[in-house]
Amino acid sequence: MAFNHLPAGVHDALRPLSVRPVTHSVSMAHDQIPRQAGIRPSPRAVLGRLSTGAGRGARITHTEHLPPRPGTHADWPSAIRPEVINAIRAAGIERPWAHQARTAEHALRGESVVVATGTASGKSLAYLAPVLSTLLDGSEEPNGRGTTALYLSPTKALAADQRRAVAGFTAPLGTGIRAAVYDGDTPVEEREWVRQYANYVLTNPDMLHRGILPGHPRWSSFLRALRYVVIDECHTYRGVFGSHVAQVLRRLRRVCARYGSSPVFLLASATASDPAVAASRLTGLPVVEITEDGSPRGEVVFALWEPPLTELHGEQGAPVRRTATAESADLLTDLAVQGVRTVTFVRSRRGAELIALIAQERLAEVDRSLPDRIAAYRGGYLPEERRALERALHSGELLGLAATTALELGMDIAGLDAVVVAGYPGTRASLWQQAGRAGRTGEGALAILVARDDPLDTYLVHHPDALFRQPVESTVLDPDNPYVLAPHLCAAAAELPLTEPDLELFGPATEELMPQLEQRKLLRRRATAWHWTRRERAADLTDIRGAGGSPVQVVEAATGRLLGTVDAAAAHTTVHEGAVHLHQGRSYLVRQLDLDDSVALVEEAAPPYSTTARDTTAISILETTTEIPWGDARLCFGSVEVTNQVVSFLRRKLITGEVLGESKLDLPPRTLRTRAVWWTVTDDQLEEARVHPQALGGALHAAEHASIGILPLFATCDRWDIGGVSVPLHADTLLPTVFVYDGHPGGAGFAERAFHTAARWLAATRKAIAACECDAGCPSCIQSPKCGNGNDPLDKKAAIRLLTTLLAGAPEQPSTAE
Repeated sequence: MAFNHLPAGVHDALRPLSVRPVTHSVSMAHDQIPRQAGIRPSPRAVLGRLSTGAGRGARITHTEHLPPRPGTHADWPSAIRPEVINAIRAAGIERPWAHQARTAEHALRGESVVVATGTASGKSLAYLAPVLSTLLDGSEEPNGRGTTALYLSPTKALAADQRRAVAGFTAPLGTGIRAAVYDGDTPVEEREWVRQYANYVLTNPDMLHRGILPGHPRWSSFLRALRYVVIDECHTYRGVFGSHVAQVLRRLRRVCARYGSSPVFLLASATASDPAVAASRLTGLPVVEITEDGSPRGEVVFALWEPPLTELHGEQGAPVRRTATAESADLLTDLAVQGVRTVTFVRSRRGAELIALIAQERLAEVDRSLPDRIAAYRGGYLPEERRALERALHSGELLGLAATTALELGMDIAGLDAVVVAGYPGTRASLWQQAGRAGRTGEGALAILVARDDPLDTYLVHHPDALFRQPVESTVLDPDNPYVLAPHLCAAAAELPLTEPDLELFGPATEELMPQLEQRKLLRRRATAWHWTRRERAADLTDIRGAGGSPVQVVEAATGRLLGTVDAAAAHTTVHEGAVHLHQGRSYLVRQLDLDDSVALVEEAAPPYSTTARDTTAISILETTTEIPWGDARLCFGSVEVTNQVVSFLRRKLITGEVLGESKLDLPPRTLRTRAVWWTVTDDQLEEARVHPQALGGALHAAEHASIGILPLFATCDRWDIGGVSVPLHADTLLPTVFVYDGHPGGAGFAERAFHTAARWLAATRKAIAACECDAGCPSCIQSPKCGNGNDPLDKKAAIRLLTTLLAGAPEQPSTAE
């Protein structure tokens, strides 16, 4: 029997909310909270109030105080036009920070540059100053359109926010700057104006991939004059998504060359390791890096918070901690009552809805005016809903927001006092990015990381050095992934026939792929070029976010009203027939999932339970790329095929998590070809570790769960990007085997990173299991929230002995060096 642990791309079931009723109290009476305009409580004072009450103080496992930092000024380069400098001064910025001036210098010299400094360090102004100055120069040319610039952001919300920022600077500059957002929400009647007249277009990689590049003749005057391409929040372009964006940018460079332009790339990133290397891999060009942050920073108080154990017992009788969802909802409630403007970041859409709903209900008991000042913000909302929430947050109408990462990236949310992070977001870079949303005006800020009942979160709140004394991660992406590259070669050929000189632009794997694309009759060679041969749009061959198909529309059956969308990859586990679906605080039951038409029909209901999908997984080895002996054990890396099928779902009580019943499902299996790391052990090693045959399945399964939970410390991923399977006797290895694989076709680089850091990764895994205080295993060490086998069997003690024996054979200096 194989025990599986699936990535979000295959299995996105959410752990049920298991919250026992609590008597909620706040640390100060509502009428005692200072609310006068301009009075902001210090972060230490706010944290002190949160920690009062029975047992509250014990939940804080560590407090990190980051002292304030003074700023370092410089002068703008002389080439920046005085009108732009005056507009910046009118906005209250007398002189730039040193990193802003240096970034502008490189941009004006025509050098691609990445500025990788802290949150709220003014990266936007670093690229806006040279861009606006150059656009003004172009607007004075007597003929033609002048100079243009393209801005790319990973989210629509960030593009809309940047449009507002640009408007603030450009109002004094007259008609020389014509900025416009061009994305899926742009009305059709406005799009033609943008194509013909805008000289600063703000969009996202998705629209560039599906709209602008396939329709490049209509954009010819814009592309011919393109001087700058701004890539904001470029650290988010990692894994499969980053690999797709890298190829989209190569297509953009190729089309620009067709029109005689060669744009300079200006990239902005949160603090990252080797940003120039990552930016160069993303763009395919040499990039200069600016990493010394010259901006000032207010004091940051960063608390690590571990929810308490409850009296409840979960799967296999394991002790259960109060969920990060419930604990974060309490904190958001307390902060709102204190008048502290807060964003709570949560991993899932459902979690965002639940936190907002719980906080609203508890605030209604304190002050009936407060619930309306709390809301949820997530992907899948309709455009007008997102815009209204963004306006309310900017205006201060909203006091608290429970948001997914759709709101994380770079949005200038002025005036926030605190950020609550409900569960480690997967990387240190993302954690600091989210925490940096507070205190953006240079004042003090409070950040709280609330640990989930999860191996990695538990490890981090008890090992703060892993967060505060380690550098942020390198960005992992692989543009040469054939599953990524192939559809972009087809898209490029549809845009302009591919020639021999073009092949070098797309990378070394291109030459090998071209005959395969010809054989599949996707491309045809005529004379000196390859042509797209199909009637359908080549850009539709791939979803650059790796979702694997068109989003499923969630439609209210009685009215036909579109509630929102769900990624195709998550549809089997989240909107299957009988699933409970949450939207803006309302519960719906899914009555039908039509996979052919990508529609889930729902009706409003209030069931007293949540639903969790269960599935089966099989894995086969296609190719072993590398194999290294660890004593008698073997550590391997290569290609695998994973077959997964959702077979049923459980109904669980909302309060206790008790299973009410299981219903069968008839959904088709899905197959994934990807990359994996795996290790095997021998019978002699099992005997040495005293792992008896009846305990073997549980030992392997526990080691698999814990290793997946810890891997984000060593790779730029989170546990939902990866999956795993453990097998007491695998058909291909004929040995007990544990697999950890990338949850994306062709791989995303995460399993490869695990292979290269295997000794440290598996040592940390063993340490995390051994350090947990439970007796037989719990969600803090070896249980997984997305296990398709209901966390059965698991054997904590046998897993520790097995990993000890495995690590004893690890080379001291393996050839798998980083």
